[in-house]
Formats: sequence, structure tokens, C-alpha cells
Amino acid sequence: MVLIIVIPPMDRRVHTVKCSKPDPLPIPHEQYQPGDLLLGGISSLITYCLHSLSFEEHPSKKLFEVPEIVTKFYQHILALVFAINEINENPEILPNVTLGSHIYDSYYDVKMTYRITLDLLFKSQRFVPNYKCGTRKNLIAVIGGLGSETSFRIADIISLYKIPQLTYGSFAPEEMDARKLPSFYRMVPNEDHQCMGIVQLLLHFRWTWVGLLAVDDESGEHFVEVMETLLSQNEICLAFIERVDKQFFWNTLDDVNVFASSAYKAFADCNSKILIFYGESMALITFITYLFLGDTGHRENAAFRRVWIMTAQIDFVLSGHQKPWDLQFFQGAISFTIDTNEVQGFSNFLQQMKPDWKKGDGFLWDFWDQAFDCTVPNPLDPLKDDEACTGEEKLESLPEPFFEMHMSGHSYSIYNAVYAIAHALHAFHSPRFSHRAMAGGKSFECQDVQPWQALPLSVCNDFCPQGYRKKKKEGEKFCCYECAPCPEGKISNRKDMDDCIKCPEDHYPTKNQDGCVSKVLVFLSLEEPLGISLASVALLFSLATVLMLQIFIKHRHTPLVKANNRDITYALLFSILLCFLSSLLFLGQPRKETCFLRQSTFGIVFSVAVSCVLAKTITVVVAFMATKPGSSMRKWVGKRLANSIVSSCSLIQAAICTVWLGICPPFPDVDKHSLTTEIVAECNEGSATMFYIALGYLGFLSLISLIVAFLARKLPDSFNEAKFITFSMLIFCSVWLSFVPTYLSTKGKYMVAVEIFSILASSVGLLVCIFFPKCYIIVLRPGLNTKEEIIRRKN
Repeated sequence: MVLIIVIPPMDRRVHTVKCSKPDPLPIPHEQYQPGDLLLGGISSLITYCLHSLSFEEHPSKKLFEVPEIVTKFYQHILALVFAINEINENPEILPNVTLGSHIYDSYYDVKMTYRITLDLLFKSQRFVPNYKCGTRKNLIAVIGGLGSETSFRIADIISLYKIPQLTYGSFAPEEMDARKLPSFYRMVPNEDHQCMGIVQLLLHFRWTWVGLLAVDDESGEHFVEVMETLLSQNEICLAFIERVDKQFFWNTLDDVNVFASSAYKAFADCNSKILIFYGESMALITFITYLFLGDTGHRENAAFRRVWIMTAQIDFVLSGHQKPWDLQFFQGAISFTIDTNEVQGFSNFLQQMKPDWKKGDGFLWDFWDQAFDCTVPNPLDPLKDDEACTGEEKLESLPEPFFEMHMSGHSYSIYNAVYAIAHALHAFHSPRFSHRAMAGGKSFECQDVQPWQALPLSVCNDFCPQGYRKKKKEGEKFCCYECAPCPEGKISNRKDMDDCIKCPEDHYPTKNQDGCVSKVLVFLSLEEPLGISLASVALLFSLATVLMLQIFIKHRHTPLVKANNRDITYALLFSILLCFLSSLLFLGQPRKETCFLRQSTFGIVFSVAVSCVLAKTITVVVAFMATKPGSSMRKWVGKRLANSIVSSCSLIQAAICTVWLGICPPFPDVDKHSLTTEIVAECNEGSATMFYIALGYLGFLSLISLIVAFLARKLPDSFNEAKFITFSMLIFCSVWLSFVPTYLSTKGKYMVAVEIFSILASSVGLLVCIFFPKCYIIVLRPGLNTKEEIIRRKN
């Protein structure tokens, strides 16, 4: 950044004329250091209780009483003097030219600010209204003031003369833009950077519930507006906004009590542990004064045990009359400040100070009096020994609220301002005049924030724990909310989440809904008890079926086996055997081959079994009808009819399964949604429609077999298998009718178990009801397995 300071034309000659009349409004403090060129300085370290003018007596009488000095701000004057001395001793800057200074104080008063500005422009020794006494001083620039109001009041006058003004205080940018003064310069950056720094600090420590105390003027109003917008954008709420007086002026103690009571109420009613204080140092002094005068026991008041965030305009200061007080309730405060560099020689310069160190310093004695609580001896006014200053007092012995030995941020801005003016003058007088970049003020930086062991929590309400989400309170600010448990199936794995989230498909929420756990892959395994039991039953009845088949083959020439159509019997037993074995395809982790085969195999072999049962039943009916004289059904008696029934019925189911496997075959899949804690490895049936068509066709064959067997149940016993077939098909149909709703209402591996159980139960029904009675006669009652016995039973 290039700082261009326009220096007005100068006359190095100084002519002074003493004016005879006394000043109607004397200036109690000023410091003058002669020089070829003068730098004006207007500080802000003294306040007076100024009497209002009554126009009943001479205004010069009883004009001033005891001053109130902010001793720490005396360093601002010393920084200006120190910088001028350095430049005068440096032969490379302004050779053969001596800088001088003329420094006044604004007294934080409008009338006095205008008065001292006129003095700075025109006064040599005396002030005469409406008359320029002597020639105008070679005033090349003015440095001041600390606050925005003081700075603009100075600018109202000196801008008329195009005299550069360098202010070292910080204030709102729109105040600068409104003035549009070409000779007005500031040594600190835009205040908006500080606002963003405060927001970043709050976000860093997750402070979302803060209070704001702002000085009661235009700059405070601007700060509140900017902060309200920024805080809202970053989801930070203001617990309260309290206005703070810029300066304490009261007529009665009731004024103090009114402010103190309102301030205490704001603190007591708010649970915010973070307070932002915006204003200038005098506003802080005023605030502290109200606290001490309003409640002397504030140290024990828990309402003040907060973390204070101070803006860069503020120094932690106390006035000279506040020595018994302290700043303990600001312990732990975080302060933004103007960055400074170490200035060599400044500390030594301060250590050399004595009450008589410099003539023409009208500030020094009052500063020394209030800083060390003593009185500088005056030869015209003898003092008691215990009241007089010894002159051996040390500035380094003063606490920091009263004086600092290292250069403060505002002092550093003044120091830079003096050098900026000096370099501008040097460039102006240089043979090769050019604009050069000067060192100016630096950006706001937050002082080092140490990682405290226990950071305070400042929120409207406690953070929502994990497993809960925020729920807005009606009629409250958005920072105030309730905590609602996460709905089923969702979690919150961090504190203070706006909404709960779902776990990934392969995870499920923990019991407290504060995290996700991986789901377990499950399937009906041959290694678990249920799988072992079903497999054992399937193998046991498979062996039983093989045994019965062997019995029937061995006794194939006996009348009982012949009478029941041996080929159909063998086909039925073999298909029942395959039914038992097909259940094993449903056990174990689903694979591409097993998924492809198991439903189609089950459908086809069961269709063959039911077709055989239907063929046996129809054979019984046809054989009985063929025994009647003149019956035309004799041509249907024989193996041809039974084989045709089995073949045609089985081929229809085979065609259905072929189409199913051709257009949308089953495949291995996982079900991540049906069960909360498990992922089910399953076979996706591909086409549910084809699955239910195959199952429906099997049910249709079973129903037809049941109906035919039921109608043939009263035929003569010699041919009658219908009773056993009726009972077996009744079991078969009951099993598969109950299978459908049970299958649809079951999840996970138990769906597979239901289907295996249905396969086994229906197969066992066929095997037991149809073949156990015959095996009983063949093996245990061979006497009944004769032609004579069959004829006898027929009759």
C-alpha cells in the first residue's frame, strides 16, 4: 500500500508576538517542542467534569477541577516524542531540518476539541478571538485522535486548510466514507476484518450463545448491525445486546444505580458465558466505574465470571484515581489488538523519564501525580514530605492497567504515523521526488490464545448428545432448541447434529443410536443346529424311501405290488426320493448353481410326484368302472393312461420352469433391508410371477388329486388306494396352503427353513400315507399279500 501524504507549502520562518489579553478559555495541558516543521498531536488521556456555562459569571472562573488521567495513554505522547527524536538524530531523513511538536489533549469534550484545534493552528503564545496573533505556525500534519468523534471534529477545521490528519484509532468504514476527506488518513485497517476475526474465534471454540455490549453511538450501532448479520450467517445467537455509555456523566447517584441495575439484570438473566465488548477505552473505564460504584462486591458476583472478548480499540486501562480498583473479573479475557514490532530504544527512553525530564511538558506533572499517588514539588507551594514525589519513582513499577513499558498498538500506530510524515517530507524535498511505499498499520490479529485446560461452554442450552437431534423451540432464537431422540433406524454420531442420518445399507444403528455397526451375513448353514436338523431329516427319509423302493422291487411279483401299478409306484417313490434330496439345495450359502437349480428342481420333481399320485388315483377309478358289465372304460385300463397322465402333467411344469430359467432365472443376492442387524444371503427368484405360477400349478395338480381321491374313497378295498391317497393329499395341500402366508411373513434364513420344512412335510405325507401300509403288509403281514386274500376282501 502506498501512503501519499500531501504536505502544504511551508514557511520556515517563525515570528511570534505576545498578545496582551489573557485567554478566555485556558488550555490546562500542552506540550511544545520547537522545530523547523511542527507535527501537531491531539491525544485522549484526560477528562474533566466541565461546568456548563451559565452566563452569570466570568467563564474562566471555576472552569476546571481535578483532572482524571488515563495514565496508560501518556505513552501515546511519549511515542510521538520518541519518534521525532529518532528522526532528528537520523542524518538520512530530513537532513538540516528539525521536526518539532505541539501536543494537546481533546479532554473527550466537543468544545475543548474545537478549541485546541484552533490553538494548534494559530496560537503562538496567546489567543485573541477573530485575530491571527503572529504568523501561522509551520504545522505540516496532525496526528489524532484516538476516537472517531474526536478525529472528525479535528478534521472539521484542519481539512479547510488541507493539512494532513493521521488518525491512530479504529472506527467504522462508513464513517470514513461519509466524510470523504482527501487529507484524512488512518493508521489501522478496516474494522470489518475484526468482525470476521471475532466470528472465527467463536466458531473455533464452538461458542454459539454470546452477549454483546456495545458503546452507545453510531460506531456501536454499526458494529451491532454487522455482527448480528455475521453471527446469524454462522448460526451464532446473541443472548442480549446492552448499550454502554461512552463516558460517565451523571447528575446524581440514581443515574449510576439505573445503569448498574440494568447491567446486572442483563448478566443475571442470561446464561451466556461469553461477552463481546465493543467500544473505546473510555467506554470500558465508564463501565468499570459503574460496576465499582454500583456494586463493590462484584468480585464475588458469579454473573461477571465470563470470558470477555475485547475489540482492538480497547486497552485494559484504569484512570489515575482508580488505583484501589482492579480488573480481576476480566481475567481470561481475549483481546484483539493492533500488531506491533519491538521498537529498539523505546524502553530505555521510558526508563530515563523523571518529573523534570523535559520543560514545556504540561502533561508530565499531572501524570506523575496520579501514576505514583504523590505530588510533584512546586517551589511556590511547599508540601509535606509524605506527600511529595521523590523523583526516583520508576515507570516499570506501575501495573499494566496504569502504564506499559513495551509499545502498545496505538502507540505503534503513532510511531508509524510520524515516520510516514517524515518520509513523505523527505521524498518531497528529494531531487528525484517519487511516491514510495511506507510502513503503515498492520492488520488486526488475535493475541495468543493458549489451549486452556477447561474451556467454558457458552450455548443457549446444552449440546444434544449423540443419539439425539436438534428440535426447534417455538418462539425462541434458532440457537435455543430441545433434543429429540433419533427415530428408529437413524443415528447421530456427533454432538448437536441438526438431523439424524441413516447408516449405510450394510450397517445398523447401535442401541443408543450413536453409531453404526456392521451387519452380519447370514444364511441357513449346514453347520448350525437348524440346518443340521433339516438335513438329517431329509437324509433319513431319503434312506427310508430307498428302502421302500427296494422292498417294492424285491416283491414286485406279489399281488399287492401288481395291483397298484408297479411302474407308477416306482416312479412315485423315485420322485419322492428326489423331493427329499432337493431340499438339500436350499442349505448353505447361495451360489449361482444352487440358485439356478433349486426352485425349478423342486417344482419339477414335485409335479412328477403329484402326477404319479393323480395317475394312481385315476387308475383306481378307471379299473373299478371297467369291472362293470358292458363298460366302455376297459380300453383305458393299463399302463398307457397312467403314463400319459404323468408325462403330460410333468411336461407342463417343465415347460413353465424352462421359460422361467430362460427369461429371468434366479440368482444369488443379499437382502440388506429386511432385518435390522443382519444381511441375508439369499437367492433372488428372478421373476416372482414365474415362481408363483410354478407353485400355483403344483397346487392345482394337488387339488385335482385330492378331489379325485376323495370321490374314489368308497371303492372296493381290493383296488382302493384312494383312502390313503386322500389322506396324503390332504396333508400335502394343507402344508402348501399354510406355506404361502408363512413364507411371506418370515424373513431371513427362516424363509428358507419354512420352504425346506414344507418340502419335507409334504414328501413325508406322501411316503407315509401311501407306502407305509403296503410295506407293513409286505414285510410284516405277508399272509395278506395273496391273490386269495385279495379276492376274499373283494367279495
